[in-house]
Amino acid sequence: MTNLKEFIQEINRFEAIISEWDESQRSVAVGLKRAIEALHKEALTRLIKSLKQESMSPLRLAVADEVVYAVLLYHELVKPTILERIQTALEEVRPGLKSHSGDIELVAFKPPDTVEVKLIGSCSSCPASTLTLSQGVEQAIKNHCPEITKVIAVNDTSVASNANSSLISPFSPQVTSTWVKVTNVDKIPEFGVFAVKVVGHSLILYRQGINITCYCNACTHLASPLDTGKVENGIITCPSHGFQYNLETGECLTATDVPLQSYPVQIKGDKVFVQIQK
Repeated sequence: MTNLKEFIQEINRFEAIISEWDESQRSVAVGLKRAIEALHKEALTRLIKSLKQESMSPLRLAVADEVVYAVLLYHELVKPTILERIQTALEEVRPGLKSHSGDIELVAFKPPDTVEVKLIGSCSSCPASTLTLSQGVEQAIKNHCPEITKVIAVNDTSVASNANSSLISPFSPQVTSTWVKVTNVDKIPEFGVFAVKVVGHSLILYRQGINITCYCNACTHLASPLDTGKVENGIITCPSHGFQYNLETGECLTATDVPLQSYPVQIKGDKVFVQIQK
């Protein structure tokens, strides 16, 4: 074995074998692994200290080797490179962006403290893109890379017009909907929200007197669930980034062009029905 991939494959092979052992045997193997790793980490720590006292050049040369770097990284004796940490941060926010048909890519790291990113898909022209950048992307990058002080969006200015975004192809499948019973009226707290999942949809219902409204249980900022957010005076606050919504209308009070997705509601006796698209 000469390269990192081969070493990892060999380790994975043995871990797969051990995973088939009974609990007592696995405990012995895990204990031995920890003891060996502790010995290696202590030896490497002392070696690094000695090299630092003599000269940093040999240490830099050693870390340039992928196998040496991987072992030191595993033992947390070196930091991941700044590009690796930036990509880790972007992976954290990517699911939320993809839930809104968007994504993000790294354009450039400009030493010592600037990162350029590009919001793509629907996120590039979303009215909340500035808040997405500052409260989502920028915060994630700074959490992983404290040395970064500037995160700049360099989106294309030639974004296609959304004027025809509502046009539907004649070859698109016909959208149908059905009314689904989701709960009883008394299950929805007065001036509070009730969360429910039905037919693959995560919903929240809000009741004020005899009026009930229903919305998708997802903040329109980064798709964080809303049901655990604070409700006060008919306004719910997203527990993740503080976006606020009027539960009577669905209007977003933080960025007015991104309201909650609403669902038609019918009340029959004490039963609450919501219209769901199929």
